[in-house]
Amino acid sequence: MTASLAARADIAVLGAGSWGTALAIQCSRAARPARLWGRDTALIELLARERVNQRYLPNASFPDTLRLFPALEAVIDGVDDVLLAVPSHAFRSLLQQLQPLLPQSVRLCWATKGFEQDTGMLPNEVAHAVLGFGRSVAVLSGPTFAAEVGAGLPTAMTIASAEAEYADRLARDLSSASFRAYTSTDITGVEVGGAVKNVLAIGAGLCDGLGFGANTRIALITRGLVEMTRLGVALGARRETFMGLAGLGDLVLTCTDDHSRNRRFGLALGQGAPVKSALQQIGQVVEGYPAALALRRVAAREGVQMPIAEGIFGVLYEQLPAWQVVRGLMARPVKPEFD
Repeated sequence: MTASLAARADIAVLGAGSWGTALAIQCSRAARPARLWGRDTALIELLARERVNQRYLPNASFPDTLRLFPALEAVIDGVDDVLLAVPSHAFRSLLQQLQPLLPQSVRLCWATKGFEQDTGMLPNEVAHAVLGFGRSVAVLSGPTFAAEVGAGLPTAMTIASAEAEYADRLARDLSSASFRAYTSTDITGVEVGGAVKNVLAIGAGLCDGLGFGANTRIALITRGLVEMTRLGVALGARRETFMGLAGLGDLVLTCTDDHSRNRRFGLALGQGAPVKSALQQIGQVVEGYPAALALRRVAAREGVQMPIAEGIFGVLYEQLPAWQVVRGLMARPVKPEFD
């Protein structure tokens, strides 16, 4: 190991799925030694032997500076930064495991997206509820598919923290010749973008599965962005955040590319598959499905109109025919575009 690497404390990445693995690989590529942990001890031991995550990223070998840890206590021992890369439904429970183990000096960041199902909280609100205040925290988000990050293809994303210095430090730690991180101080805006886009991607898939065409898809994306922005501003976010990577960028990526599990789920529904069957076809977590329920609750709580999101909820949870939802949206009263 070079002197420059030895002088830098490891970053612990918690979550050995596709995204956690890709982020651990990227940290190591960017000269930040990384540790990777997952709940499945047998999987971690297998990854340590094979030096590749055959299930999620079979074409991305592990750099020498990426180490595997089967024990949570060990993986965070002596690190300065902990990065959580777990689904939203597992976020609080992992924070609760960390709470008695994590010194206040350790900085915390996460790539988790979505409102918490039961409370409607954003990840930063959950983190503060479990760990309290006073710790440096940040969120990573943007238009990124794990497979492309793992393959080293050019990628850009946003890192948001209330502490601009921390966001800048993380951005420098992650950035490399093929990966560029931008910074923001609008945690709420970045998290709302990540929470809403998966629901809208299901809608985009639905429209394409029904054969509605490119006009319908782009109308859904554009008007969906308006709904996302409307909710974000109501929650205290800055409007301009939604025109960036974590808003428009992530929305377009997830709605238009078939690497998106949420889009593929919507496609299956549009082609006639029942919800349960479509979920089984994907074979991984489809975060937009529970997110549609949480989003509906948050929008109602805030008094924000989100007719597209409401229509997608109707298809998923009320068995409304998708064509009927689209017809209903088209029949809404004429109004100024940006009201």
